Amino acid sequence: MTIRTRRLRRLVGARTGRGAQPKVVALGGGMGLSASLAALRRITGALTAVVTVADDGGSSGRLRQELGVLPPGDLRKALAALCGDDDWGRTWSRVIQHRFAGGGELHDHAVGNLLIVALWEQLGDHVKALDLVGRLLGAHGRVLPMSAVPLELQALVRGHDPRRPEEVTTVRGQATVALTPGEVQSVHLVPHDPPAVPEAVEAVLDADWVVLGPGSWFSSVIPHLLVPELLQALTETKARRVLSLNLAPQPGETDGFSPQRHLEVLARHAPKLAFDVVLADRAAVPDRGRLREAAQRLGGTVELAPVAAQADGAQGGSPRHDPELLAAAYDRIFRMHGRIGPWR
Repeated sequence: MTIRTRRLRRLVGARTGRGAQPKVVALGGGMGLSASLAALRRITGALTAVVTVADDGGSSGRLRQELGVLPPGDLRKALAALCGDDDWGRTWSRVIQHRFAGGGELHDHAVGNLLIVALWEQLGDHVKALDLVGRLLGAHGRVLPMSAVPLELQALVRGHDPRRPEEVTTVRGQATVALTPGEVQSVHLVPHDPPAVPEAVEAVLDADWVVLGPGSWFSSVIPHLLVPELLQALTETKARRVLSLNLAPQPGETDGFSPQRHLEVLARHAPKLAFDVVLADRAAVPDRGRLREAAQRLGGTVELAPVAAQADGAQGGSPRHDPELLAAAYDRIFRMHGRIGPWR
């Protein structure tokens, strides 16, 4: 545990009283949700992740197709992000993320995916199985699927076929949507009104803070707003709501999007949903005035903070969040924007 993390936890303990912590629900999927969870677990132990279940690529897609199960990959990533910083946590995080090599049927399957699916088959209960995996890993929080049925993501995309740049077509599958060369207009789920996991709804209604994002905007963030019971809970909860923006547009899915455009497309999918705070990296917002205007239309204010990790020329790749900087930003938001619930 770093000095900065210890300081954050001391601050939380000092202001909330002994044993009292904010109850936080984080929604998303993939690496964006993992980044948010890695930050939030540094400032609260009362943490629940609600994870999208529309993935149809890679190991998750193969297991989904062969066994008819929920795609476990994003759930596994969330559990790995909640593992502790001690030897036990670091070891289990590596184990469940490990992928088999070779040319056989196990090639590229993640150990954690197989473990999760095995427990689903043994216990016959998605939530109990994930809770058991969490206890095994010593996870600092709970992981829940947003729905108990596998979902298909479909998108209306303009110019998916580069030869017909003005044509709008339906693109099917999360993996395809995430990499489309066209411009995503909107997304929807099949089935159109999937049931939410009751524990996920209860967690949102009982939360002090709800955090949506960062992550792939159309394939990991917005899908939560397309589950009717979950959207109703997000709209009715007394928790304060934070929308956490990405560090950069995602090639394909949101290529060329400004920060404020992310807010605009989200509002089109859930026009009645308001947010108290929009969090963005200071260096990723070229027009702060327009972002503030977009946030005001959602009912919120903008918080700008340095949350990006320093670029590593050797690693390259996309920008990524620094978990301790992101934790400090969340902690400041929780302190400055009011407290709801028993920890106030």
